[in-house]
Amino acid sequence: MNPRPKKLHLLRWLPKRLMLIQRPLGGQALYLTFDDGPHPDITPALLDLLAEHGARATFFLLGENAERYPDIARRIVAEGHAIGNHSYSHPRFANIDLAAQWVEIDRTDRILEALDGQQRHWFRPPSGALPLRMLRDFSRRRRGIAYWSYDSMDYKRDSTATLSARFRDVPPLAGDIVLMHDDDPNTLASLRELIPEWRAAGHSMEALPPEPK
Repeated sequence: MNPRPKKLHLLRWLPKRLMLIQRPLGGQALYLTFDDGPHPDITPALLDLLAEHGARATFFLLGENAERYPDIARRIVAEGHAIGNHSYSHPRFANIDLAAQWVEIDRTDRILEALDGQQRHWFRPPSGALPLRMLRDFSRRRRGIAYWSYDSMDYKRDSTATLSARFRDVPPLAGDIVLMHDDDPNTLASLRELIPEWRAAGHSMEALPPEPK
């Protein structure tokens, strides 16, 4: 399976201010990102693992989960990780109008601001949906979307062995923004194996920079 999104060659043509898909080359950083949390069991264990290896990541939170588990959300920020906006309730953005999309985004922005003091955050659309009208409106508002350049496909709920093998068959490269989810124990178990391997290969793991103002 190819971990590179099929639409990546098209997204590269969009302004970098609008669409973040990869970080500049030159270092050895991987940018691990986790969607759909915080999860009451997986996220704390993941934070322990990241701390053990001195790794930083970016968590694209659902607003409703951040409200449900505020202590975990606050811990993410307190331990030096970045947070991003993944909507409030994870609707299918292709099936709701622009006004409803912004209700989801704005509501979550307010929740995230209470956590880290930042008024705006990178947005990652649920399921990676990029309706054209939303893209135009993001450009008009000078808001940024954080996509990804490497898809772990952990949402397939494969075994730990299958997930780890997929990473090893086509390893992420320096500068890659890696899509994962912090609601699956197999993702956590796979990372227990992979993070030491990535460290041994010379990679650091960093959080994404803040959205430009």
